[in-house]
Amino acid sequence: MKPVRYLYPILIAATLTASCSAGQKKSAEETPSKYALMAGETLDSIYAHYGVEGENLLRENYPNDEFYRATYLAGDDNNSPKPFSYLWPYSSTVSAVRAIYDATGDTAYLTLLREKVAPGLEEYLDTARMPAAYASYISRAPQSDRFYDDNIWLGIDFTDFYLGTKNPAHLDKARMIWEFIKSGTDDKLGGGIYWCEQKKGGKNTCSNAPGSVYALKLFKATGDSAYLAAGSGLYDWTKTNLQDTTDHLYFDHKLMNGKIGRAKFAYNSGQMMQAATLLYDITGDKRYLTDAQEIAESAHRYFFSRTATDSIGEFPLIKNGDIWFTAVMMRGFYELFLADGNPAYMDNYLRNLDYAWEHARDTETGLFNSDWSGDTKDERKGLITQGAMAEMFATAALYQSKNK
Repeated sequence: MKPVRYLYPILIAATLTASCSAGQKKSAEETPSKYALMAGETLDSIYAHYGVEGENLLRENYPNDEFYRATYLAGDDNNSPKPFSYLWPYSSTVSAVRAIYDATGDTAYLTLLREKVAPGLEEYLDTARMPAAYASYISRAPQSDRFYDDNIWLGIDFTDFYLGTKNPAHLDKARMIWEFIKSGTDDKLGGGIYWCEQKKGGKNTCSNAPGSVYALKLFKATGDSAYLAAGSGLYDWTKTNLQDTTDHLYFDHKLMNGKIGRAKFAYNSGQMMQAATLLYDITGDKRYLTDAQEIAESAHRYFFSRTATDSIGEFPLIKNGDIWFTAVMMRGFYELFLADGNPAYMDNYLRNLDYAWEHARDTETGLFNSDWSGDTKDERKGLITQGAMAEMFATAALYQSKNK
């Protein structure tokens, strides 16, 4: 494994060299774990293969396909080719940088955020419509839809950056985004946050579960009880409206006519697991811990439903699906580990990540296929998959540091 040296090829690597010579280089006792190195190397590969010369923005896929159409939008946005990624895949690099900084404490990643990632992100900021928020595509292009969940993921990252650095600029961004999220709530269906500002056809777990996490993190950051009330209210609404009570996992959405979209995705249950754990941490109410543990048991059984064999023996392997969903679910398992000290689920995540490094990674590019078994290869490798992998390796490093 090569050392993590060239974090972003478009900028001058001497920035990092200088920071190390100024005293930020780790001591022998603080040498980054193999997972931190994996995270850094994956981030290197992102900028090497998705970077655009002269831009802070990134491509959506590798190899780039000018005729690619995104299928995860609410409607008309996917009618024309786009030279850069949509906001959602780009945001995965924000999460990756945040996670690697959390795991390593290396301020070079704050430099990366300041000089590369944040300037790219600001190209999506839409201040023409108020409250201001990040649009699904860059502002130099025709106006695009704005998604509440896209903004929530960024709000969580900015809040986490603030909690880790105490830089008020990060909290200002988190508060700005929260104003937009509040504008996406009403009393229809008894409350909850819509999915898309322009197409309010229903309310999704992917906006309400992380909305709860976001509000609870803002409460931790500010002590403002309004955020605690919002976080607990969103948690209750999602549990009441979208939980499958037979297995404690979560359905995808509820339409305005009351019909439930019954698909189950890893990130939805993972975010409710994290929200429940945060509520337990804040309130001490053990029913929230029970909720989180019940979700964890079912989610591990449901989503890790294949079997693989490594040098130790057989273990549960994540089933095929969106890898970014897997990364967001990992946040919930890690939060639960911090609360109850049970390492079993996180240990299995690490075995899965080791297996993916050996079987799903293309050694020539350093990029990952979405099938961790290695049985199938992606024709195009999505930016969002690579950002998710970098985040998970960083979370694995952070977990190891806490589980000594």
